[in-house]
Amino acid sequence: MRYHNITKDDMLNGDGLRVVLWVAGCTHGCQGCHNPITWDIEGGIEFDEGARQEIYAEMEKDYISGLTFSGGDPLHPQNRKEITELARELKQKYPDKTLWMYTGFSWDEVDDLPVMRYIDVLVDGEFIKALKDDQLHWKGSSNQRVIDVKKTRECGRVVLWD
Repeated sequence: MRYHNITKDDMLNGDGLRVVLWVAGCTHGCQGCHNPITWDIEGGIEFDEGARQEIYAEMEKDYISGLTFSGGDPLHPQNRKEITELARELKQKYPDKTLWMYTGFSWDEVDDLPVMRYIDVLVDGEFIKALKDDQLHWKGSSNQRVIDVKKTRECGRVVLWD
């Protein structure tokens, strides 16, 4: 897996103060994407042990609410195995911190992926420029949903996070 950046003390990509891992690779190509530099799966730099330790060091801080996976798309087929392993490790190591994920895939396309066992909130759906609304909370266009993954899995229908 490759990544472009690890953002610290972020307040824009999920609830609370967060760490954001911006992974490389996206097949959606949404017009108006705010981060097209991350589309190339070969872009950025290799996610290595140093990057993992950088994330762990930030997650140790008691004022950090959790980590957000963004990109690119963390669920690009070439990212799924490593993202799942990292999410599993983070949930084991920091069970009281939340994991958010942004993806261009819809819930129905990813709900059965193993990584969803570890994700607390999923923002799903491609960004649609015509539906862009700067007043929306945690998402860029009105077609996207902020999904409470645990409640959704429990009741078998999409439950929005509040």
